[in-house]
Amino acid sequence: MPGQYTVPQFIDVEDKILGPLTTRQFVIILGTFGVDFLLYRLLQFGFFLLIGLPVFLAGITLAFARVNGQPFHFFLLNLIQTYRRPDVRVWNKELSEAELRMLISRPPPPAPPVKVRKEALTTSKLSELSLVVNTGGVYRPED
Repeated sequence: MPGQYTVPQFIDVEDKILGPLTTRQFVIILGTFGVDFLLYRLLQFGFFLLIGLPVFLAGITLAFARVNGQPFHFFLLNLIQTYRRPDVRVWNKELSEAELRMLISRPPPPAPPVKVRKEALTTSKLSELSLVVNTGGVYRPED
């Protein structure tokens, strides 16, 4: 008997390093606070609020938001990739009048062949068959 192996489960769950925060979330939050601190030190308070608040909201969104069960940064990467190089192309062809006339004038396809159906067995036919089987072929219904 082959040995039993443990199958890894929950491989898409990230490790928590600081309370409920994952490594990715911690790094994003740390970077967001770092950028906001630099903006606070370099800009006047009014400009800091004007620029720092959207940076803070973007960092929180990147760290915690999920779209269709995936982290937000995967959504952003997929969105950018779709706009840069759209691989899926949908062809919505409108038929011209000449093409429509050609389709209308085409002869209809031949009808499928009629399927031959066997007759349903009646009780007398079933009893005759069972008699033939039970007698080992000695009984012949034609006789």
